[in-house]
Amino acid sequence: MTTGITDHKIDRLVHLLAKNATVVVPGPKIASEIGVSRSTVWEWIEMLRTLGVAIKGHPRHGYQLEKLPDILVPSLVRAEIPHAEIGHKIIHYFRTESTNSVALQLDAENGPHGLVVIAEEQTAGRGRLGRNWYSERSSGIYASILLRPPLSPAAAPILTLLAGVAAQHAVRSATSLSADIRWPNDLLVNGKKVCGILTEMKAEVDRLHLVVIGIGINVNNSRMPEELAEIATSLALEGGRQYSRLHILAELLRDVERHYHMLLREGHEAVVREWAAASSYAEGKRVRVKVPGSEFHGVTIGLDASGALKIRRDDGRQELLVAGEITELR
Repeated sequence: MTTGITDHKIDRLVHLLAKNATVVVPGPKIASEIGVSRSTVWEWIEMLRTLGVAIKGHPRHGYQLEKLPDILVPSLVRAEIPHAEIGHKIIHYFRTESTNSVALQLDAENGPHGLVVIAEEQTAGRGRLGRNWYSERSSGIYASILLRPPLSPAAAPILTLLAGVAAQHAVRSATSLSADIRWPNDLLVNGKKVCGILTEMKAEVDRLHLVVIGIGINVNNSRMPEELAEIATSLALEGGRQYSRLHILAELLRDVERHYHMLLREGHEAVVREWAAASSYAEGKRVRVKVPGSEFHGVTIGLDASGALKIRRDDGRQELLVAGEITELR
């Protein structure tokens, strides 16, 4: 499986088969239209099959899609969001170490505002607090959104909350599953994690150069690794059916764009308000808090204007949590 940027000719192959999904497309026609040899077409068809793309071969006649592919190549994603600002340019990988790492390495020319990096599989996906993100091939959404906002570095936490609200809306719209948001960045379904968000940035003291919002969603995993099964799940496991990753990703990118412009138009308070309305963790939730070097229990009492979580400790003191990890105490 290739680890480089997906050849645009593979993207054209997928698009050609999808556009002619009801007919058998001859191998020579495919080779001629995308500009490769017939043997290369065969090799790429085999690779796509390993990703779960159902392509039927007709001896001496050609190839035909058995169903529309759930693969996140640029042409299929852009067809879902033709006029988008976020997603106007897409870099796709069949396999890469981390979509966030790729996005952070892009310069202004190759990494414009609104660019999205997508992978079918990550070999070193990253989560918060130095953790790894489990990235099973072709089962989840592993995407990083590059933004160049006219904001100060202090806005980074708000962008994390914004992405959480957008992810919740996208999951609910595409699957009808009810998801909760655990501060600051986890999406939970039935108490188990289905989505994580990692926000990273390059900045000076008073200026953001770029922000990369990495979003991982467990979509069609049929099982979780034993070490994660108690705390993580997938949309398919909770909903009892497979879902279109393409549809969920398109909803996600639309929602991120909508909330991003709401932030620029209305300010931090609008995002804080939406997040608080969407999360049971915003207020009245009894939690265990872990921060570097200490741990304590308390009850959440809302967010401040920056998106920090306010907690009343069991000893009566009030804490403003800017970073850390919380879990519900039952």
